[in-house]
Amino acid sequence: MEIIQHLNYELGNLFGVTLFDPQQFISLLIRFLINLVVVSVISRCFYFPRSRRSDYAFIFILMAMSIFLLVSLMEGEGMNIGAAMGLFAIFGIMRFRTEAVPIREMTYLFMLIALSVVNAVAHGDYHPKADYWDGVGIVTILFVNIAFICMAWIFESSKVMSQEASKIIKYDNVSLISPEKRPELLADLEKRTGLKIHRIEVGMIDFLKDSALIRIFYDDPSDVANSIARYGRMPKEM
Repeated sequence: MEIIQHLNYELGNLFGVTLFDPQQFISLLIRFLINLVVVSVISRCFYFPRSRRSDYAFIFILMAMSIFLLVSLMEGEGMNIGAAMGLFAIFGIMRFRTEAVPIREMTYLFMLIALSVVNAVAHGDYHPKADYWDGVGIVTILFVNIAFICMAWIFESSKVMSQEASKIIKYDNVSLISPEKRPELLADLEKRTGLKIHRIEVGMIDFLKDSALIRIFYDDPSDVANSIARYGRMPKEM
């Protein structure tokens, strides 16, 4: 220990950096492992089984861990944490501004980033003059992480939340759009789609092209996370 302190002192005087701080490293390592496990569990066990989007799951884990390390190493002043979140905002705009990211994916991304920031700043501080510790303990950190897991489980559980899926359809018979013909419209949509439709919403109507945008609602837990079903037009990249 004395050797490490001596090396830290010499390197600090020469280069402005130290060799090793056992207390800081162990604290960072514990919080890093907790954050990695929880972020991976939420991404892999709650998000991925329904959406089957491995690209988004990879982005969630990588970005959450990047934010964790960024905030952990920049903490100490409020401006530093603000700068870290500002960098995330810039990266997010650069990455997602050209793609219509579904609200479900954006919600998961925001939740995992919030979790990573909490884990990055949650630690104890020692006050040598008063000889006492304050801050956040491991029990509190674990409680917060378990709370995030429980929230993800609750909102993904079909027993707690409604699993009503929706799909936008470009319909080609505006003669059935009128309210008095709604039963006929519903029967025609069920015949064409093969789905048991609960309700419908009529959107834009184009009488020149004899078409309308209709959103249908039906029960299908496996289709709730179908993000492409919400497109009202063919994506440009297709």
